[in-house]
Amino acid sequence: MGWIRLRQTGGGVDARQEFQQRLSGVEVALHNQDNREHDIFDSDDYLQFHGGMIATIRSLTGQQPKHYFGDSQNPARPVVRDLKEEALRVFRSRVVNPKWLESMQRHGYKGGLELTATVDYLFGYDATAQVLEDWMYEKVAQTYALDPQLQDFLRESNPWALQAITERLLEAAQRNLWEEPSPETVQALQQLYALSEGVLEGRNE
Repeated sequence: MGWIRLRQTGGGVDARQEFQQRLSGVEVALHNQDNREHDIFDSDDYLQFHGGMIATIRSLTGQQPKHYFGDSQNPARPVVRDLKEEALRVFRSRVVNPKWLESMQRHGYKGGLELTATVDYLFGYDATAQVLEDWMYEKVAQTYALDPQLQDFLRESNPWALQAITERLLEAAQRNLWEEPSPETVQALQQLYALSEGVLEGRNE
C-alpha cells in the first residue's frame, strides 16, 4: 500500500504513514455504480478497489468496516444496499441463473473463460470483503463443477476452465473462506481435479 503526497515544488514524497492513519479512521466503505452494464462479480476492478479497501481497513483496525453498494443507475431513485445484500442479488440474478449459464455455453471456449472469471471474482471479493456464505460456494460447486451437463460442455470446449474452477473451489475450502464444505462435495471436487489434470497432461498441456 502506498500513497504519494505532492510537494509545492511539484515533486512527491512518501506518505504511507498518513494514508494508513486516514484509513484507520474509516468506518464505512461505499462503492457507487451508475450503470448496469457490469456487476460486482463481472470484473476484478471491484474486488481490487472496494474489496481491497475493506481488507486494508480490517487489517489496520482489526474490525470489519460497514460496507455498502450504491446503485445510482437511475439518478432519480438511487438505492444503497449492504454489500452482502448486493452480492446475494447478483449471485441469484446472474451467477447461478440457468438462462445466463445457458447463454455462456453458446460461446464455446470464451463462455468457459467467462465462467472461470466469475468464480475467480467471487473468490477474490470474498477473500477481501467477506461477502459469501458457505451455501453459495456449495451452489457454485454443484452448478459449475459437478453438474454433468456443464462438465460435458467444459470438457469439450475448455477443459482448462473446468480444472481452474475446481482448483479455485478447493482453494476456498483450504483457506477457510468456504468454512464447512460437505466432505462429499470436497471429495467430488478432488476427484474431478485429478481427472481434469490427467486429461490435460494426456494432451501435453
